[in-house]
Amino acid sequence: MRSVPYAGAMLSQPRSGLLAAWGNALLAGFVSPDDAVLAVVGDDAVHRVEGLPGEAGPVGLTLALGRLRALGVTGYRIALPAPGHPLGLSGPPEFNARALEAEEAVIAAGAPYGLIPEVSAAGPDGDQHVEVLWHCLPVREAPPADVPSLGEAERELAEALREATEVLSRLDVAASGPVAEAALDAYRARSERGREVLAPGYPPRAVRVLELAQRIGLLVSLAYEHGHGGAVSASEMAARGEALRPVERCARRALVASYNAYVEERERGMPPVS
Repeated sequence: MRSVPYAGAMLSQPRSGLLAAWGNALLAGFVSPDDAVLAVVGDDAVHRVEGLPGEAGPVGLTLALGRLRALGVTGYRIALPAPGHPLGLSGPPEFNARALEAEEAVIAAGAPYGLIPEVSAAGPDGDQHVEVLWHCLPVREAPPADVPSLGEAERELAEALREATEVLSRLDVAASGPVAEAALDAYRARSERGREVLAPGYPPRAVRVLELAQRIGLLVSLAYEHGHGGAVSASEMAARGEALRPVERCARRALVASYNAYVEERERGMPPVS
């Protein structure tokens, strides 16, 4: 069985989401280039971008964001594809295939470019650091696949939360115990530390939808990874995966809708939230 995307890090944001959110905040003038890059890089050692038009080799993220703006980029969306579900992608096939392998991508608005992260660890055991190389590739300028509006995503999530609870109960999946409680406590603590779930400029509804999607994704990942309960046979494990897959798909759709809300609202003529 293929693992749930981001199953081990549902409390974290995908790198594509961070790049899109803070790239949008930079384009809107809410943050400085240095602050945007610091937020995107986070605990990673360094982010570079290769394949930019006009650049012979990889460049730093600050220069890359400026170059993309000069090339006509007006916003950033994300894609979180999975096998059989090209969520957020618009082609061409070569880009889609690489995005599917990475399980994420950033798609520019205003110019035909996309960014796919390649993550690697460097350094000796016990002292490793993470480096990210973003590959800039051509994309097709077309509507992204299967991305709902924020309103649609919020309604779907409410139903998905009910479904997830019913499924876990019906399959006797123990989404409890020390590991599950620790994960839920970490989620609550993160929510209480502040509201920087998204970068400045995003509407409150996008923040709300993103947080609910992360919560549902956490419950699903706990069910896959820790909630054995009474489902011990291979057939019962398969039934669990079949039942939870639509819930996980809904959560991924909502994540994409949240990060893409800046571009969607700008295209509808609504100003960013200050």
